[in-house]
Amino acid sequence: MTTGRLSERTPVTVTLAVVLTAVVTAVGGYAVPAGAGQRLYDDAAQFAAGVLAAFACFAAAREHTALRARWRILLGAGLTAWALARLWWVVRDVLEPGRATAAGIADVGFLTLPLFAFLTLLTMSASLPRAARSSVPRDRGLLVIDSFLITGSLVALAWSALPGRIFAEVGHHPWATGVAMAYPVVDLVLIVMLLLMLVMRPMWGPGRVTLWLMVAGLLALGCSDTVRLLNLSTGVPTPIEAAGYLLGPALLAIAAMSHPATGEPVAVQEPEADWLHLLLPYVPVVATGVVIAVRTGTGGQLTSYEAYLGWLGLGLVVARQMFTIVDNSVLLARVSEGQERLHHQAYHDPLTGLANRALFRERLVLALDAYRHRGSPVALVFADLDDFKLINDSFGHAMGDRLLRAIGDRLRAAAGGEDLVARLGGDEFAVLLEKRAGDADPIAEEILADLREPFVIDGHTVGISASLGLVRPDPGDQDLSADILLRRADAAMYASKRRGKNALVRYTGNADGGPNADLPHLLMRALENSPADYGFAAFYQPIVSFTDGSVVAVEALARWTDPIAGPVDPDVFVTVAERTGLVAAIDDFVLDRSCADAAALAVAYGRPVDVHVNVSAARLGQHGLAEGVLAALARHGVPASRLVVEITETKRIPDLPRAVEVAETLRRNGIRIALDDFGSGYNALAQLHSLPVDIVKLDSTLTDVDVSPERAGALCRSVVRICGDLGIAVVAEGIETPERAQALAEMGCDLGQGYLFGQPGPVHRLAATTPAIPTQLGPASTAHLAS
Repeated sequence: MTTGRLSERTPVTVTLAVVLTAVVTAVGGYAVPAGAGQRLYDDAAQFAAGVLAAFACFAAAREHTALRARWRILLGAGLTAWALARLWWVVRDVLEPGRATAAGIADVGFLTLPLFAFLTLLTMSASLPRAARSSVPRDRGLLVIDSFLITGSLVALAWSALPGRIFAEVGHHPWATGVAMAYPVVDLVLIVMLLLMLVMRPMWGPGRVTLWLMVAGLLALGCSDTVRLLNLSTGVPTPIEAAGYLLGPALLAIAAMSHPATGEPVAVQEPEADWLHLLLPYVPVVATGVVIAVRTGTGGQLTSYEAYLGWLGLGLVVARQMFTIVDNSVLLARVSEGQERLHHQAYHDPLTGLANRALFRERLVLALDAYRHRGSPVALVFADLDDFKLINDSFGHAMGDRLLRAIGDRLRAAAGGEDLVARLGGDEFAVLLEKRAGDADPIAEEILADLREPFVIDGHTVGISASLGLVRPDPGDQDLSADILLRRADAAMYASKRRGKNALVRYTGNADGGPNADLPHLLMRALENSPADYGFAAFYQPIVSFTDGSVVAVEALARWTDPIAGPVDPDVFVTVAERTGLVAAIDDFVLDRSCADAAALAVAYGRPVDVHVNVSAARLGQHGLAEGVLAALARHGVPASRLVVEITETKRIPDLPRAVEVAETLRRNGIRIALDDFGSGYNALAQLHSLPVDIVKLDSTLTDVDVSPERAGALCRSVVRICGDLGIAVVAEGIETPERAQALAEMGCDLGQGYLFGQPGPVHRLAATTPAIPTQLGPASTAHLAS
């Protein structure tokens, strides 16, 4: 029978063991003559019980591994030694039928079973789950100390509470009494250990059954040892004593065979509360102290045994307190390490290890407080990497991450380790200068020069540049806050980008004008109110047919001339809008303005033309986009067939299935979908398969066929052929020369857009502008593009 099957039939097996024990005991008590014959019968039966139990333990160990096999082997070894001691008694019963029953030196062999059982329980304690992460030696030591502490207290309590005549009757034979008393005491130690494991350890159901069976087995042995101790003066074995020595090994064998060898725990019982773990060992100590105090208070005296037990208990209490102190010290150290680790994670960037925005802002607040109250100098360098997206597109995000780490290392080196370097966002860094604020200018120049030096990563030489903004508090500016200083540094950085990037700009004015104007603040102010009143306008660039040079559509583009900052480059304010979450507001403004200008565009070109409007790819999967587009068309009475939504994918589409659903909704209403800047960024061939697309606009990197005819021509020709097979119209962007237009027309491109055909301009200028368009460039058809 396997242990797995036995565990399912444990109640039946235990019942059978009890019945067999009762039968064997009854036979010995009634069928065997009293005296030497009955003693021989009992010893032989107990020897057989020990041998069978040991064999069962060894057999069960073969079905387990590691600690579960080890404790069964140890238990089997203890039962083997116990059976050999019984065999010695059988031999003596045969050779010396009239021998005395008092314990002898050979009876010490019976203590081998408790010794091996003690080792078994220590091994079991290591195999059981623990409520908290702690070391196995610590748990074992605490289990042993608690077991001896509780056992000593219970023994002292029994010694004080029980009548003295009981011990006087068994104390005529000191050696025999000492050996006989050792049996129930060690049994009590083992039972207490098992009960502590049951109370303190979480475990699944079969594991608890195993421990309870071992408790029952040791309790049976302990009862027999106690009865034998009390009958030591008479030396006459009793049926209870014989039954316990038969039932105990049987229950231990069932315990070894009851725990399944396979299968994972399905339910773990939670341990008792921590306070129980702390107080439980002291309950018997307190009870014993109360009994002894009452006894001595009424005139009684302590015996030498009670004094010895008292000193033993005191030593164990001290040892346990030492364990608790060490345990608390280790726990506090772990808590402190955990808090430090969490604090570091909360205030540092996980990629570069630099300070994050939260820590940087805290330090900046403290630095400005020192500036206001003590005049301590402070300066701030704000750095934004130029065109970092191209690094990710060209080399992959893993390379981009390694480059960011390398940039962080160079910034640390430039700061000299005395000032704080932080990564504020994806490609934004900042250096807070306090110790060397007076050298802010040369330090900023050094940072700019360091970042211009190429990086060698995984054998690749990667070049990068950055736009830097440097700001110091104005003299006498006592109301300066951290947010204001950050905005000024941000404004100076954007001024650097407007000047062509890869430069350092020092903030020299307030946020009320000049090249350092606070662009995020100004952009938010413009878009939250009336964008047109704050300089926003829609410009239109023609899209022409290569067949006859006619304008078939226009692309609506946002332009901004702020009343304070002046003209702002589209790349700059679009970047600011993306970082501040204002791109949707720009898209909505251009959509509404282009729908409002649809009639004027028709007048300008003598017939209705299609209007292309840009929508950020991040918005394509958002709720409300389709409704907003349809509402704008209805508001201005523009047919849906005249609108083309261009997906500008500067960021990856976050929810592609939802984006496909929105695109299909727009197309069902007659609106066409175009992929803008195809061949750059995230717009690639995979999107032609994923998204329902009507038009593809080739990026200028694919249309420079006059500069790189072989490579660019092959790529462009392949894309045009694929789009033709899919029934998708192609618009070539970046057409600046007649030669490029001629080459693209010969490749099969239908439409073109670029400075050759006209620069973006407001609607009122389009009527007076006639693009210089070479006609009859090549065979093409625009029927599938026009409505």
